[in-house]
Amino acid sequence: MGKTILILGACGQIGTELTLALRQLHGSDKVIASDIREGGTELMASGPFEILDATDSNALEEAVIHYEVEEIYLMAAMLSATAEKFPDRAWHLNMSTLFNVLRLGKERMINKIFWPSSIAVFGPNTPKEDTPQSTIMEPSTVYGISKQSGERWCAYYHKKYGVDVRSLRYPGLISWKTEPGGGTTDYAVEIFHKALKEGQYTCFLTEGTRLPMMYMDDAIRATINLMQAPAEALSVRSSYNLHAMSFEPGQLARAIQKHLPEFEIRYAPDERQAIADSWPSSIDDREARQDWGWAPQFNLEETTATMLEALQRAGN
Repeated sequence: MGKTILILGACGQIGTELTLALRQLHGSDKVIASDIREGGTELMASGPFEILDATDSNALEEAVIHYEVEEIYLMAAMLSATAEKFPDRAWHLNMSTLFNVLRLGKERMINKIFWPSSIAVFGPNTPKEDTPQSTIMEPSTVYGISKQSGERWCAYYHKKYGVDVRSLRYPGLISWKTEPGGGTTDYAVEIFHKALKEGQYTCFLTEGTRLPMMYMDDAIRATINLMQAPAEALSVRSSYNLHAMSFEPGQLARAIQKHLPEFEIRYAPDERQAIADSWPSSIDDREARQDWGWAPQFNLEETTATMLEALQRAGN
């Protein structure tokens, strides 16, 4: 038979590509995609899909029983910039969904859980360069507070109840397949669309705001590799630091100009600048490298070339 996987929040930026990758790996019928609304054409055509609200504990349990689910990837969340506008809703969505899934693990209705954390767990007092796995956190955003709290609950449920929950602290993610989802690092996606369509971009962060970033293919590979790692190899049950590259908007603009010499960038920092200023500039991910062999494949130049080529091919 093989295991059945349920993805909650499958229509989001990460969920879409994760669903497609897992279906390629395990077979389309073994990966159930779900969200509160339907997703893009490629996702919907690739395999089974359920309208499912992950905050509804009963509906979630029914889906798990119906599909005989063994693994859940909980990708539903309200991201940083959006969460600042709707703090109560963000807290409810980000935390209630996690508790619903952890309960299923505690009651042995599922065997394994993936829950994503973020560099948003860190705060202004965190060491900015080579931020260590264990350090001062003190997040200053609703999103970061929910992710830090979630990390502690994941570690607690693993220690107290033996729940096999695994997590990664994603940096900013760059993808051409889905639209940005309201994150502070989304400039690094928007800039490619604007460069190709309009030849210019106005960035909502300052030219020198250096942040950890990752091309989506690396993030998906890291997620799958972590979930495939033997449980006994994992030393971190809160969430693993994960790093690929760090760059500034100005550096990204110059990388684009190597392909599109006429491209121009302007800077008009908004409320997202304060969020970015509270985050690290680079991440020390030695535990991920040591425990399950993590190594990124995309740097800034490769990411830039791949994004521009893919978007041109897609007609954007």
